[in-house]
Amino acid sequence: MDLYMAPLEGITGHVFRTTFCECFGNVDKYFIPFIKPNQKGHLSSRERQDVLPENNEGMRAVPQILTNSSEDFLRTVHKLKQYGYEEVNLNLGCPSRTVISKGRGAGFLAYPEALDRFLDEIFGHVDVAVSIKTRIGKESPDEFGRLLEIYNQYPLKELIIHPRVQTDFYANHPNLEVFGETVQNSSNLLCYNGDVFSVEDYERITNAFPEVGRIMLGRGLLKNPGLARQICTGRPLDKQTLRTFHDRLYERYGAVLSGEKTILFKMKELWSFLAPIFTNHEKYAKRINKAQRCAAYEEAVDRLFAEQEILER
Repeated sequence: MDLYMAPLEGITGHVFRTTFCECFGNVDKYFIPFIKPNQKGHLSSRERQDVLPENNEGMRAVPQILTNSSEDFLRTVHKLKQYGYEEVNLNLGCPSRTVISKGRGAGFLAYPEALDRFLDEIFGHVDVAVSIKTRIGKESPDEFGRLLEIYNQYPLKELIIHPRVQTDFYANHPNLEVFGETVQNSSNLLCYNGDVFSVEDYERITNAFPEVGRIMLGRGLLKNPGLARQICTGRPLDKQTLRTFHDRLYERYGAVLSGEKTILFKMKELWSFLAPIFTNHEKYAKRINKAQRCAAYEEAVDRLFAEQEILER
């Protein structure tokens, strides 16, 4: 079973991916958070840093593109090829209101005929492998029948399905009934994504769909960075490895980000997912979140690691 890291905007940038790969590994493919093409065809500074080959050494990295313009998509693919990429991913899953209001991400799913034309245009010209990460509709799972008909017309590298609709965001449960029907009817290789937070979750999905050889982990790797390693080797997350991961990540953010506030924002965002993996974490999480200076943050983290243990998972 191949394991993928989901692209999480603002979190799984190149610093995070590199540090994660060094400390934990056991991920077969890392998806780079989405590129938003602009009319001039230039990558932003963040986007360029994320795709530079030297920032993705030792891992199989795949850039993701967020657009509903075939021209912009193809122009971005051409630029990514100059960096050596031979595979890209189309984002049809982002549920953010600012994204869907422009008909992008999961918002594009509301316009199946336009999506079909878009895919026809890009597959008529693209010279790299293209995968798609999709939700099963914008408002209703009933939309996915038509969407799957469209996807089946094109030679996708793989179809990564998060079986929620856009309006779910991350609430409700993934619709395994729709995913199961897709397993039976898809012409493309499938990857499952959604609510895999433990080995038990992983086993539940793989037992239900043994013919699906790929699972994408997103928030599960933030809540437990050792999850992929545990799935592959049986070795649970240990405090020493987690401390090494934290310290390297914190140091590297300090080297590339400007100002304590920016560094702390990045680390606090991670702790919003990570803190519950510790026993009696609540008061420590509050101290971390309230820290305004790096010294106060470091003291709160030191106390958490010294005084609490990682919960058994």
